[in-house]
Amino acid sequence: MTCILLTGASRGIGAAAKLALEARGARVIGQATSSSTVDIVPADFTEPGAPQELWEAALARAGGVIDVLVNNAGLFAANPLDSSDIAWLDAWEDTLRINLTAAAQLSRFAVRHWQERGVGGRIVHVASRAGHRGDSPAHWHYAAAKGGMLAMHKTIARQYAGDGILSYAITPGFTDTAMAGDYLASRGGAGLLADIPLGRVAQPEEIAKIIEFCALDAPPSMTGATLDANGASYVR
Repeated sequence: MTCILLTGASRGIGAAAKLALEARGARVIGQATSSSTVDIVPADFTEPGAPQELWEAALARAGGVIDVLVNNAGLFAANPLDSSDIAWLDAWEDTLRINLTAAAQLSRFAVRHWQERGVGGRIVHVASRAGHRGDSPAHWHYAAAKGGMLAMHKTIARQYAGDGILSYAITPGFTDTAMAGDYLASRGGAGLLADIPLGRVAQPEEIAKIIEFCALDAPPSMTGATLDANGASYVR
């Protein structure tokens, strides 16, 4: 049975991905900032030690073997340019720690785990369209974190493919989650949809299907690929 560590598993894309992966017979150990369910490990990624604690807890639950890591946890919170200096910096650091640094820490633990065992593994990074095209004036930090995630993904793919360690990235545009819904409302809602040729935002289940494919089915030769899912609002 494939064992998967999935961050941000309690809602939105993560919750949909958990269901999709479990339907395929995988064992999914989820992470959320807080949780009262036995299959979700609570871990607050604003705390520097949380990713290591999560990795060790997940490894213990998995009997010492994790096959796939899905870096899905994310924070999307506005950080206005005219905030106070300390508030702006705090928001920047929280967003980078949750969206990028924690993913980097977990990816490092996963790569070392697979190297020590002499087996391959897969990492799926849920990044964002913002990592390619940028984002709003209040979301420099979010775009920077997701751009960093894409650079990290490419580095992992290039450096560790010879060890059978594969890396895939997904770059959704707006997705129908609470996080994106708040942003859509703040930016004019339907008016913002005019920028999406498909005429609607993605559903969490659509992104979950791509996560499922990358985690379980994508051929090894696809390592290093980034899959866009943004309704043609950004094409490259």
